[in-house]
Amino acid sequence: MCEHEHEEKENEKLNILFIIIGVIISVFAHFSKIESVSFLLYLAGYICIGYDIYLKAIKKLFKKDMFDENFLMVIATIGAFAINEYIEAILVILLYKIGEFLQDKAVENSKKKINEVLNIKAPYANLVINEKIKKVNPESLNIGDVIIIKTGEKVPVDGVVTSGNTSLDMKALTGESKPISIKENDNILSGAINIGSTIYVKVSSAFKDSTVSQIIDLIENATDKKSKTENLITRFAKVYTPIVIFIALIIVLLPLFCNITFRVALHRAFTFLVISCPCAIVISVPLSFFVGIGVSSKFGILVKGSNYLDALNDINVIAFDKTGTLTKGKFEITGVYLKNNKFSKEELLTLVVACEKYSNHYIAKSIVDSYKNQVTFDVSSHEEIAGQGIKAIVNDYNILVGNKKLLEDEKVNVSDINGNIDDEGKTFVYVAINSEYIGYITLADTLKTDAESISNLKKYGIKKTIMLTGDTKLIAEKIAKEAKIDRVYDSLLPQDKVKIVEEIKENLGKKEKLAYVGDGINDSPVLAAADIGISMGNGADIAVETADIVLMSEELNKLETVLKIARKTRKVVIENISFAIVIKVMFLILGSIGKMTMFFAVFADVGVALITIINAMRIFKIR
Repeated sequence: MCEHEHEEKENEKLNILFIIIGVIISVFAHFSKIESVSFLLYLAGYICIGYDIYLKAIKKLFKKDMFDENFLMVIATIGAFAINEYIEAILVILLYKIGEFLQDKAVENSKKKINEVLNIKAPYANLVINEKIKKVNPESLNIGDVIIIKTGEKVPVDGVVTSGNTSLDMKALTGESKPISIKENDNILSGAINIGSTIYVKVSSAFKDSTVSQIIDLIENATDKKSKTENLITRFAKVYTPIVIFIALIIVLLPLFCNITFRVALHRAFTFLVISCPCAIVISVPLSFFVGIGVSSKFGILVKGSNYLDALNDINVIAFDKTGTLTKGKFEITGVYLKNNKFSKEELLTLVVACEKYSNHYIAKSIVDSYKNQVTFDVSSHEEIAGQGIKAIVNDYNILVGNKKLLEDEKVNVSDINGNIDDEGKTFVYVAINSEYIGYITLADTLKTDAESISNLKKYGIKKTIMLTGDTKLIAEKIAKEAKIDRVYDSLLPQDKVKIVEEIKENLGKKEKLAYVGDGINDSPVLAAADIGISMGNGADIAVETADIVLMSEELNKLETVLKIARKTRKVVIENISFAIVIKVMFLILGSIGKMTMFFAVFADVGVALITIINAMRIFKIR
């Protein structure tokens, strides 16, 4: 427990002790037969129970920022004492303290739930020094250090696996419970949990620049960027309190115009002040957004400010990048085709993988990554020809794997081969064995499996979906049709995307907004140009300044999730504001005409605040 938390606990205990003492003294005062003694005991009990409220009010008075609920409560209870309503004054301050305590507990409970989300920092790191292991603070690690991550331990910083294979639980980062396999030379992100074997990792970023550090920083500072609703409430509170005090003064002057006593008017004025405390709105609105941001992070969605969470409700056009956003962003084998029956498809594919596994070319890597089986063929010769492909000897076969030019240069008959890429964007990799053309493999960047979720966005007020891509018209239209995108802009440069986004924004209504979803690296200009920029990725793009919202995994269905959270949050905020205003207005009217006691006045303040806080907790129930 940190020093600040310890101090808060001690203050809480002291508060409870003083309240108990104050209540006991007040009980003695009630049974005292001597009026002067009774008054002094009531006063002592009153001071014991509410001493911290008076201190807060005095501090604010000196700071010329006195118009808050503490000031109103002090004025109201002193007024009750002035008209000899001692018991009422003590009960009002006691009920207020109890309500305040329950409010604090409700807020604390919500923050605890959010802190569970933030509990992704590793408590230590196993640093390798001269073949010995030393436990150190992750913040002390330097780039290039080698650490060991054992089974069950959290990854302390971002790094590259230098030895070992394992599985990582990425739930804390992506919100998904499915483990991912990790092997040598793979990048890993801090915050993940090693659920497999021990691995050695070379540190690639200092702790302050690591994924986990930036996630925590983003969530903790997200409330610095307030929504329009929160800013409106803050301004409202500063104007509202002086107006309330002015109305209370008018009520005090009622005896000059109405047939009521000054004592009655004073009682009504003080009751009016207690009712008028704006706690419910001032506390519950920012809390609702804070909870919404916390719930988003639980699902692997980082919202950089409550203003962005609120603005999602006004989004009615979403534009998407294609590669890496709608599609997987990497080539996969889509087909194996044979010219004759000398080899089966599996044999042909296995021979090709054996040739390609030593190459760093992106197509070669795509073929190897797409093939999941083990390849044990003997590769006795391997030559990579730039821009053409590979010549290799595998199990005594002379194999050519590459484009049409490679086969032509090697005098292979390719009369029935058209080209290297077709109209649908498929890439052709041709194969010749012992100078004979055998067949080909097709590769393509395929649509993500959850791209169908885009059609679900319509129920969240999204009127139009758009795709912006640098690809050709045929490829763009094919992907857009599969993903059920409404409008396609193809053959675009980055600056063209920005221009189109700005044109679309100009044609939107005043309250309508546009969001752009991209990979967060190549789309920085258009992410910045959109009303809300949403970056997708596995966490590597977390540092992209231009993105307002970061989806830690590559799943498109996270968009539906964050829209759902945004709408639930705004709904709760509207409910809380509406409920608080209706109850306040009703009780203020009744209080000003003398139909409301101090006890109900306290309910109108702390009771309503507590109800709105509990209502804000409903956001946690989003699934």
